[in-house]
Amino acid sequence: MELSVELARALYPSGDPVHGFDHVLRVYFLAQHIGKEEGADLDIVRAAALLHDAKGADPRGEANEREVHHLLSAEFAGDILLGLGWQAEKIAAVQHCIRSHRYRAQDEPPMTIEAKCLFDADKLDVLGAIGAARTTAYSAQADQPFYSEPSRRFLETGEHEPGEAHSAYHEYLFKLRFVHKRLLTDTGKAIASQRDAFLRQYFEQLQAECRGER
Repeated sequence: MELSVELARALYPSGDPVHGFDHVLRVYFLAQHIGKEEGADLDIVRAAALLHDAKGADPRGEANEREVHHLLSAEFAGDILLGLGWQAEKIAAVQHCIRSHRYRAQDEPPMTIEAKCLFDADKLDVLGAIGAARTTAYSAQADQPFYSEPSRRFLETGEHEPGEAHSAYHEYLFKLRFVHKRLLTDTGKAIASQRDAFLRQYFEQLQAECRGER
């Protein structure tokens, strides 16, 4: 039995503008697009995309769960797909996609083309216009400003001075400007090139406006 969008939607909490179902749906459509171009098994890609953040990803939850949400979601996906009658081999393929999708976790890198499609689609959702919006929303959730001037220490090492904010601009410098280099498929890389250019221009303009330079 196929995992439907409607069934998956019910698994996610409402009111999360960063890792809620809006994000999942964008990843779902983008992963399918990449998967078609790359010759992936779309059944696996679709299921993995719909379930990749199903457990522990909500930043309003426990911090320790967020760190292992890829593992929690993979285990949860196994239960869901088993209940839908999926074969063990396909369930394992979906679980690998989910376990390997997290940017900061390198314990299980994406090995299959399906896992690479999910990884790229998920990362592309922090680039471009969506990336700017999501990063700003995440800063608001964390009670951080959308812009504050980074310290010299942060610029040189990525470490904050005591009391220094971690604004959306800090997150761009710390992570987002490097994401396009991590993509794995030719299709994903092509999309990332345009989105990265937009995001870079956006944050350069944001900094200039906040400094009163433009």
